Amino acid sequence: MLVFATETSCDETSICLMEGRNIIEHITFSQEIHKKHGGVVPELASRSHLEKIQNMTSYLFNTKKIDPNIIDVFAATCGPGLIGSLLVGSTFTKSLAISYRKPFIPINHLEGHILSTSFNNDIKFPCLVLLLTGGHTQIYLMKDDKNIKLLGESVDDAIGEAFDKTAKLIGLPYPGGSEIEREAMGGNENKFILPKPLVKEKNFNFSFSGIKTHINLLTKKNKIDKKFIKDLSASFQKNITEILIEKIERGLERLKLENENIKSLSVVGGVSNNKYIKNEIENYFINRNIEIYYPLKEMMGDNAAMIAWACYKNYHISKNNIYFKPVPRMEVNNKLNK
Repeated sequence: MLVFATETSCDETSICLMEGRNIIEHITFSQEIHKKHGGVVPELASRSHLEKIQNMTSYLFNTKKIDPNIIDVFAATCGPGLIGSLLVGSTFTKSLAISYRKPFIPINHLEGHILSTSFNNDIKFPCLVLLLTGGHTQIYLMKDDKNIKLLGESVDDAIGEAFDKTAKLIGLPYPGGSEIEREAMGGNENKFILPKPLVKEKNFNFSFSGIKTHINLLTKKNKIDKKFIKDLSASFQKNITEILIEKIERGLERLKLENENIKSLSVVGGVSNNKYIKNEIENYFINRNIEIYYPLKEMMGDNAAMIAWACYKNYHISKNNIYFKPVPRMEVNNKLNK
C-alpha cells in the first residue's frame, strides 16, 4: 500500500511517501520565523504551511517521478494541534484525495507518536509509552497497537514548553530544548535544587509550571552570566529527568499491583532527542528486564512519516472520511478514522 501523508499540526511542514516499512521520500521544513518571536505564532505558522506544502509536494512527485494516481491512500494529521495549521494540511491532502479519487484517512497526531517506535522495533507488550513533546507530556499503557490507554499527563505546561520557557528566562533563543542541552554540558547539575511538583503523588500526572516560577525567582536573585546559564541549564535538565524517571518507576509499581507486567518502555516525541534524558533513563532501567525503544531520529519530532505509518498500521480498520473536520484538542482514545 502506497501512502502519502502530511503533518502540519504546529510549526513543521512535513510530507511523506511510504510503502510498508519503506520510506520513499520524507521532507520536513522547520519554520525559522518563530525564533524572533520567542515562540510559535499560530497565524505565521499556518501561512508558512500554505506557502510550503504545495511546492514540497510538487518537488516530491517530480524528483521521484511519482504519478499520484498510483497512490493508494492519502492521510493527514487532523488533531490535536493549532487549528489554522491543521486546516491547511488536512484541506490540501483532502483535495489530493478527491482529485485522484482515493480514500482520505484522518490521523491523530498523538497516535502517530505512540506508534512510531513500532516502525523500527518489534514491540514487546504490554508497553509503557512516555510521550514528550512541546505540547504534551503523557504516559500511556499500550497492550497492543489498538489498545492504548492514557494513564496520566501534565496538568499545566508540557515538558517541551518548560524547556522553552526556562530558556527564555535565562536569555537563550527559541526553541529552547537544544539550547539548554548544549549549555548543560558545561554546567554543574547539582548547583541549584529545583522543585519536583507532583512527584510523590500516587498518580501518573506531571506538573512543570512551578519549576518555571522557581527559576524566574532565581534569575532575579542571581547575575545571569555564562556560568549561571550553564549551571542552571544542567540543574534544570537533571531535575526534569529525575521527575520523569521517578514517575515511570512509580507507574511501574502501580501497574504491577494491577497485574500489568510491563515488558518495554517507548520514549517518543521531540524531547526524546535529548541525549542526557535518554542516557539517564537507559542507565536507570538497564537491569530491570525492560526493553527501551525509540523512534528513528527522523520520526521523533513532528513529522509525516509517523502519520503515514499510523495510517498503514490502522488502515484495515479505518474508513474514508473526507468530511472529517480537524479538532485542535483531542485524545488518543478518540479514534478519528474508525
